[in-house]
Amino acid sequence: FQDATVISHLMALLSRSRYTQEYICQIFSHCCKGPDHQTILFNHGAVQNIAHLLVSTSYKVRMQALKCFSVLAFENPQVSMTLVNVSVDGELLPQIFVKMLQRDKPIEMQLTSAKCLTSMCRAGAIRTDDSCIVLKTLPCLVRMCSKERLLEERVEGAETLAYLIETDVELQRIASITDHLIVMLADYFKYPSSVSAITDIKRLDHDLKHAHELRQAAFKLYASLGANDEDIRKKIIETENMMDRIVNGLSESSIKVRLAAVRCLHSLSRSVQQLRTSFQDHAVWKPLMKVLQNAPNEILVVASSTLCNLLLEFSPSKEPILESGAIELLCSLTQSENLALRVNGIWALMNMAFQAEQKIKSDILRGLSTEQLFHLLSDTDVNVLMKTLGLLRNLLSTRPHIDHIMSTHGKQIMQAVTLILEGEHNIEVKEQTLCILANIADGTTAKELIMTNDDILQKIKYYMSHSNAKLQLAAMFCISNLIWNEEEGSQERQDKLRDIGIVDILHKLSQSSDPNLCDKAKTALQQYLA
Repeated sequence: FQDATVISHLMALLSRSRYTQEYICQIFSHCCKGPDHQTILFNHGAVQNIAHLLVSTSYKVRMQALKCFSVLAFENPQVSMTLVNVSVDGELLPQIFVKMLQRDKPIEMQLTSAKCLTSMCRAGAIRTDDSCIVLKTLPCLVRMCSKERLLEERVEGAETLAYLIETDVELQRIASITDHLIVMLADYFKYPSSVSAITDIKRLDHDLKHAHELRQAAFKLYASLGANDEDIRKKIIETENMMDRIVNGLSESSIKVRLAAVRCLHSLSRSVQQLRTSFQDHAVWKPLMKVLQNAPNEILVVASSTLCNLLLEFSPSKEPILESGAIELLCSLTQSENLALRVNGIWALMNMAFQAEQKIKSDILRGLSTEQLFHLLSDTDVNVLMKTLGLLRNLLSTRPHIDHIMSTHGKQIMQAVTLILEGEHNIEVKEQTLCILANIADGTTAKELIMTNDDILQKIKYYMSHSNAKLQLAAMFCISNLIWNEEEGSQERQDKLRDIGIVDILHKLSQSSDPNLCDKAKTALQQYLA
């Protein structure tokens, strides 16, 4: 790849003999590492030059050409989109690949053509409901996972299938009920088997070498199978010793197995039911917290996403996780250079603060520091900003908490709110910010921080007449909380708001065609009459 003439020279040699065809295809597939190489080969006409070799009379040439396509198309939309429309002797490539999948073909041919069709499907070149995927590719890959296959074939079959179904619910459902796949995968954890240890040293060596890969492949496939469907997750978790296997996987020496186990756990942690039961019974949070201590980023991202789910308010793991020093850990994630880690750190803190007691909220604020909070509120990524606002909103809920936090951090929080309402932000960001103001307006003493801040009052007034109904509604919540009659000082607040023109806007809004706005305005006006 360093000398551009090499590739064109090899392409020119392709037609010399079946040996040059076989070996040059082999050279290309072995040397092609990553998208840059794929593009270079593609631009040198690899697809056109190699396609006709798929119908060669020599099996070895057909096989090497097929391998070449599986390497060229892997995670490459450009190549995959081109392959769909290429035909050889009047037959389109996908049809040629499907013929190579048939049961009477050698296993390596079946597997490799399944990989080609999988790449094309993932790139959007073939639809996921196309019969060549549902009736041919998927069943072929499930067959590769069976006990009859060699260990390396089972690894490749499971990994390819995991990739094929990763983002499609329907394929996940079909795979989960094909040939008892979920039970079949449990066998991947049984290597090296005790029998092989006694009988055959060579076999033991082979098993040991593949044991890691088998576990990694099984975890990956379970993660894909359970990505969306509650019933499938339940089946996976009910498979023999599944939770114990995942927990063991989290502390394996092989980083690839650890990553796959965390992915599997993350997939299963999307289930409310499982968070309440299996995850609790197996104290999954313990090994997970351990994984989070000093893992590389790719593991940290998935592990911290899983932690977000374990910290939801209905999850019984929430308490023990807090006691094991999670706040400190998550606060440090929010300072990461890695965007996904910043998002997950703040997201997990947001989940932790939801309906939490005051002590936890104070610990979060202390751990994060107002300085870091401001830093996050000025993050360039809108996800980080939204989750930070979500955290603030959760911290500022229930009156005593609102008053307590505003008495210690009120000045800084009001500054942050002002900054965001003045900045160039999207509707969702501004809506969240106005909801935070509405929460502050619901405090008993916190209200005063709004009432004595003319700048903020003018902003609320401005958003009441905004062109976007969501923002108008959010601004109305602030007003309603400020003028509510039963509360001390409501008369003075009502008068002040009338003086700045709020009542006139309420009258206008009570004529609004939007039923929500209209109702909210009428309710607010009644407070003035009562």
